[in-house]
Amino acid sequence: MVKEEYGLIGKTLGHSFSAKYFNEKFEREGIPARYDLYPLSSIDLFPSLIAEHPLLKGLNVTIPYKVEVLKFLDAFSEEAKGIGAVNVIKIIRNEDSGTVFLKGYNSDAYGFTESMKEVLKKSGINYNENGGRNPLALVLGTGGASKAVVWSLHNLGFDTQLVGRTHRDDCLAYEELTPEMVKEAKVVVNCTPLGTSPDVDKAAPFPYEYLHPGQVCFDLVYNPAETLFMKICKSHGCFTSNGLEMLRLQAVGAWRIWNEQT
Repeated sequence: MVKEEYGLIGKTLGHSFSAKYFNEKFEREGIPARYDLYPLSSIDLFPSLIAEHPLLKGLNVTIPYKVEVLKFLDAFSEEAKGIGAVNVIKIIRNEDSGTVFLKGYNSDAYGFTESMKEVLKKSGINYNENGGRNPLALVLGTGGASKAVVWSLHNLGFDTQLVGRTHRDDCLAYEELTPEMVKEAKVVVNCTPLGTSPDVDKAAPFPYEYLHPGQVCFDLVYNPAETLFMKICKSHGCFTSNGLEMLRLQAVGAWRIWNEQT
């Protein structure tokens, strides 16, 4: 008998890793719980979801609601506050008063930080040899995932530059990237969903021709295992990685939040 429910909210959830991961975990460990997908055409449907599923104990949040969902939450972890986006929500229900308390967390930062540490180690690239300056990381995309990636890279000792389709105060447009900037970067991280199955023939409009050996190119996309972004970067001699391990680690972090933290 199911006693607890968990799930994922987002707009398009057809290729979710989380449902398979958690439901297999529940079955393997004999946990009386279920993990479901909750596609929402609008984030304004979120309160109804919470009200209609009284067994919900926790939610993951994916594109495009990691920032939009903030307005519905009652509190945030310090990490989520610093990042400005959440991908984990803990749902605390008071059965006596009937109230619901929603707290936002971010386990993307933990997942990315730990997986990036391992990728940098495997690459063998000495990214600290940069004339005394912090190494540069280019972060492609401006959504909620990129916020966690930028926060994590700063903690790892990198300077970051956001890159997107349009220019804004904190973000360069792709066409504004100079050859020197691309060549200088030690790390390039794709935080856009471009290249996700079934649209495997898509990649960010990045000036790949300036990439070279001695750079790490990390794609948060994990399906397919090798994206077009990764293939192009590898053809220029870069060390590449997908986001599968990051996803596994953020799921581990989410479970810990739902069951251990207040």
